[in-house]
Amino acid sequence: MDSFGARLMRAMDERGPLCVGIDPHSTLLSRWGLPFTLEGLRSFCNTVVNALADQVPVLKPQSAFFERFGSAGIAVLESTIRQCRARGALVLLDVKRGDIGSTAQAYAQAYLNPASPLHVDAITVSPYLGFGAISPFLDEADAYGGGVFVLAMTSNPDGAQVQHARTQDGRTVAQTLLDDIAARNERARPLGSVGAVIGATTGAATGGGATGGTGHDLSRLNGPVLAPGLGAQGAIPADLPTVFAGLKGVVLPSYSREVLAHGPSVVGLREAAARSLAECRKVLNYPAL
Repeated sequence: MDSFGARLMRAMDERGPLCVGIDPHSTLLSRWGLPFTLEGLRSFCNTVVNALADQVPVLKPQSAFFERFGSAGIAVLESTIRQCRARGALVLLDVKRGDIGSTAQAYAQAYLNPASPLHVDAITVSPYLGFGAISPFLDEADAYGGGVFVLAMTSNPDGAQVQHARTQDGRTVAQTLLDDIAARNERARPLGSVGAVIGATTGAATGGGATGGTGHDLSRLNGPVLAPGLGAQGAIPADLPTVFAGLKGVVLPSYSREVLAHGPSVVGLREAAARSLAECRKVLNYPAL
């Protein structure tokens, strides 16, 4: 299998720069007129897959919204993953796992090993037990062509307390993570498979900088950047060129509620995703299809 970085670049070239979350939380289920039950969960996911899996490059199920239904919810997640991939979308599972040793290895095998029923293209991980602690995820991804998105500068306001703290050498914690990601991706072509999660809201939060709104050096990353925070959290597509100045072809804007709120109409979901994609294409200088 090609590396995740190569598959992601190809998918973004073919479909454009957009990730849409599959977040079946109770408010959305109610808004769609669905019950907060396993059947409501299944109906929600089937509708999103039918509407978007052949339209957008990446779909991002949030694991927690499935886990709360127990083993039956996980079965729906497995089915959703299979359906998304069968229709050509890459699946980024938002699990934000972070642990050490054999536990991290087990998590990695659960999501990144093709033998697992939860096998996906990429996952999100938390590095705040130390970057070395996520090595099992990175190694499993390398072995099977998977991807790992590392939480670096998140869109929640409290994240800066940890992520912008200074280390002994003067770098922020976030910058040390970005540098570790860059080292891991250094020899990868055409794009590394270790990505960074950097909120689209972080430019306003940090006051800008020479290397973009984040004030951090992203130039050596050589990997994809997942950019949440658009829409309900306050960022707009026009913020992207500032926050991610100098990065071309690697920024993956992520929407959830702003697209999903237009369901349960399949047409409504497709039109909302198309609008978001058109806006992101324009500001990120992607050629129109």
